[in-house]
Amino acid sequence: MDELTQVVRLLILAVPVAWVAWTLTHEEIFRELRDYCAECSRSCPQLVQRKFFYLFTCEYCFSHWTALAFQFLFQFQMVFDDWRGYLVAYAALVWTANVYMNLFLRIRVDIRKERAIADHTQRKVEGKQAA
Repeated sequence: MDELTQVVRLLILAVPVAWVAWTLTHEEIFRELRDYCAECSRSCPQLVQRKFFYLFTCEYCFSHWTALAFQFLFQFQMVFDDWRGYLVAYAALVWTANVYMNLFLRIRVDIRKERAIADHTQRKVEGKQAA
């Protein structure tokens, strides 16, 4: 497989990795599971248990396991055609997925900031009109 194809596959495969990792660790639909895992990661008596539950609260940590699952599912390799290709692809997949998640977070913060500024301006206008 040529290098361009490998890079395109990497960029495409990193999207579902980032999506799964972000959704499970941040979105409201999994809040109860995340809250339970966060509590267990603080209160479990054994270190292994605490670290296991912490996985489900950290998008960076969870992206490693998600990338491993997707890499296993799609047999994705980069640069080399042996076991080293899996290692390189795994590191690249985790890194790319985390870049995607950081870009998504930055976009969300910018949207919230713009919304807050708009709401503040709207309240000021309504306050002046009421006076």
